[in-house]
Amino acid sequence: MENIKDRLAESILVCVHYGPNGERLIKRGCKIAGLLGSPLYILTVDAKPFDEMDAEKSFYVERWKQLAEEHPSAEFIIIDNEKRPVSKVIAEVARDKHITQIILGQTAQSRWEQITKGSLINTLLHDIPFVDLHLISVNRYIRDENGQYQRGTRAYLTKEGNHYRLTFKHTTTVDYEGIFYKEQGTDFDNGIFRFMKDQEMYHVQVTDGVVQELKKVELNFDIDHRQ
Repeated sequence: MENIKDRLAESILVCVHYGPNGERLIKRGCKIAGLLGSPLYILTVDAKPFDEMDAEKSFYVERWKQLAEEHPSAEFIIIDNEKRPVSKVIAEVARDKHITQIILGQTAQSRWEQITKGSLINTLLHDIPFVDLHLISVNRYIRDENGQYQRGTRAYLTKEGNHYRLTFKHTTTVDYEGIFYKEQGTDFDNGIFRFMKDQEMYHVQVTDGVVQELKKVELNFDIDHRQ
């Protein structure tokens, strides 16, 4: 009976890529795994080695690790320096971890490198027909087509009186660590600072290197996926 139970048990795999939707998919996976009492695996694949990832990517990886640690049965898996098609890696992990359900975002087909639109799902259905695939609808973001912001860089906020000062060097007085997206065409440190506060993602306005208050600003574009 124990062997039969093991074979029938559910096992969930969430596949995430860099951008604002990864956390939503992970939280959906945590909810499903909690309801089923099943193990949860969170997978991301990158063609570059981990130590060559830029600040934006490492920021997401750190957040995903944190989410995995907060879920009692979750395990975070990162496969870096991987040259094979992503679909092959997913299928391999699914077999190794005895996965029964895979969760993907609706935009994952265009986000994963070397995967053309529509082919990821078809390939997975062919390679691992024993697994249920869940394609989760996620919010779409308007890209910053005019290149309003530069690529994000690692930065920090340090409290000074009633405001916070943006710096690019870590010290013992740092209050928050995150990613700074500088506006194009300015010599000043104006832009958006992204960081985690109270388990939430914050975007705050930076003007001349200063954040007046930790008040969220609404973005009407995706600052993560510029070409």
